[in-house]
Amino acid sequence: MTDKSWTAECENRIRASFAKQGLMATLGATLGRVEPGRVEIELTPKPAISQQHGFVHAGAVSAIADSAAGYATLSLLPLDTSVLTTEFKINLIAPAVGDRIVARGEVVKAGRTLTIAQTRVVAVTGGTEKLVALLVATMMAIRDRDDVCE
Repeated sequence: MTDKSWTAECENRIRASFAKQGLMATLGATLGRVEPGRVEIELTPKPAISQQHGFVHAGAVSAIADSAAGYATLSLLPLDTSVLTTEFKINLIAPAVGDRIVARGEVVKAGRTLTIAQTRVVAVTGGTEKLVALLVATMMAIRDRDDVCE
């Protein structure tokens, strides 16, 4: 299999998996760029996902950050392997307010079983981006499950 066909197959797998996530649908999140080791998830702020001050709730920011890191990891795993988050730490740096909130997940160090990934979450207003959160996560490869590759 060539790198180009693997990338297309991997991207299709990630997009299909993302479409099954009820939480992402509830948040109104969309999957943007998918590349080997990098994934973007975006959401548009709305009252349903805000906290009491009108900012996007930290739970919503954390959810898209975690998913972006997980899918970035999945993009590098064999097609018969899935991924689960084993832990993450998130720093909420500034209020998540803007026209769009974009989570950019990226693999830092890929391993056979454990992978370290990070996600930078930015608020976009006009053409300007502001860092609002930084997540660092450990992801675990899951093999030998019936639901891995559908």
